[in-house]
Amino acid sequence: MTSDIHPALAALPADLQAPVESGARAELQRLLADIESRALPVGRVHRAWILGALQARLAAGYLAAWLRAGFADGDERVRLYNEAHLAAALRLLGTMGYLRGAVSKVGQLLANWPTLAPRAFADTLAALQFEAPPMHFALLREAVRAELGSDPEELFAEFDVRPFAAASLGQVHRARLKTGEEVAVKVQYPGIAGTIRADFANLKALMLPLRMTRDWDNMREQVDDIMQMLELETDYLQEARWQELVRRTLEPLPELVVPRVHAGLSTRRVLVTDLLRGQHLEDWLAGSPSQAARDARGRQMMAAAFRLYYDAQLIYSDPHPGNLVFLPDGRLGLIDFGSCRQLTPEELAYVRLMERACAGDEAAWERGMRLGTRLPEDAEFTREHRQLLCDFADWLWEPLRHAGPFDLGSADYFPRGVALWTSAVRRRLTRNMPLNTWINRNFIGLRAIAYRMGSRVDMQALHREALATSTIRGGLP
Repeated sequence: MTSDIHPALAALPADLQAPVESGARAELQRLLADIESRALPVGRVHRAWILGALQARLAAGYLAAWLRAGFADGDERVRLYNEAHLAAALRLLGTMGYLRGAVSKVGQLLANWPTLAPRAFADTLAALQFEAPPMHFALLREAVRAELGSDPEELFAEFDVRPFAAASLGQVHRARLKTGEEVAVKVQYPGIAGTIRADFANLKALMLPLRMTRDWDNMREQVDDIMQMLELETDYLQEARWQELVRRTLEPLPELVVPRVHAGLSTRRVLVTDLLRGQHLEDWLAGSPSQAARDARGRQMMAAAFRLYYDAQLIYSDPHPGNLVFLPDGRLGLIDFGSCRQLTPEELAYVRLMERACAGDEAAWERGMRLGTRLPEDAEFTREHRQLLCDFADWLWEPLRHAGPFDLGSADYFPRGVALWTSAVRRRLTRNMPLNTWINRNFIGLRAIAYRMGSRVDMQALHREALATSTIRGGLP
């Protein structure tokens, strides 16, 4: 690797660098260098054209690999397909870095759910998710000045011009307050809120053939709900309120740390919080932690989710490795609370019903299936649909029904759940209460991280402890 290689490419692990097709590497190198100084594309047509061009390049790359593999032996065929996966991931990364927003959320999903995408593809995205191309500092200074009235150099005693994290909606810089505290300053990309509606308008246009199906009304309800949640993520004042609620809720758990919000320096598009210094998942795993440490971290993560769910009726719906900070003293830090959902009274009643179903109440399960899928009263489940729902619920509840530590890192458990989830999508069995999108994202996301950590956690004990004082417990047998 030469010194002029972009930091995002330099961040690739050695075993992922060598096989990358040179054309894809050169293409991404040019794009990453260009992105930093370019304004975010916000027009609906422009963004649709960029995604269409990406789709064509990905298809061409895979077609070429398929044709070449037809004349290769077994080992060479594997090498060619791995090379195609790497090239596709790099091209997707470049487009994600340019479009950001909802498009980047898709890339995060592929990176953070093991077994959902080919290993070489997912590993590349995972390795690069903290090295996304940042907004140029001149653009950032303008954004901060528009929100806070002064340049960052005037507002802070120190301000690192290079971000230490660049994500789908904004980037984060280290800084020091004039009172001495180290802080993280998250600055939203200018115009990002408008891109969400543009991307979802394009998505609905692609879904036009579904308008004549019986599931269209429910599909539109789910898509609109996802769009509203993503739009809510662009309101950093709301995120600050969620973060303070999480801090208060988790105070009784000293092994968990949630940074304070500095309200006087926070606006709808700038969020300033205490800085947590620690490791993210990949670096932590690189230190070969003991099984006891893996189990402890898994327990901390699950205890936080249970406490938020049952005490605050809050779903932390974006659990991915970038939102966990492994602190040197053994505590676990939680950051980034833009994607949270607090249960409405109707949703709380549904959750109580499903808790009874988990405890073995057959009548509650039947009622919960109908409510959870928005199935009309006069309609019947097909045998296939009913069986898939039962299998997926059994998978979700299996750790809660298991006495003692459950091996969330086993080779069987997590891949089985992803297979059920993808089977439902493939068979278009996607009728759903919108709330279930975020419950499943929370449950599956947490299990994905625990799978990568190789954690064993007594989920039944944590569940029982959380229910003991929860308002959700009302109505349980």
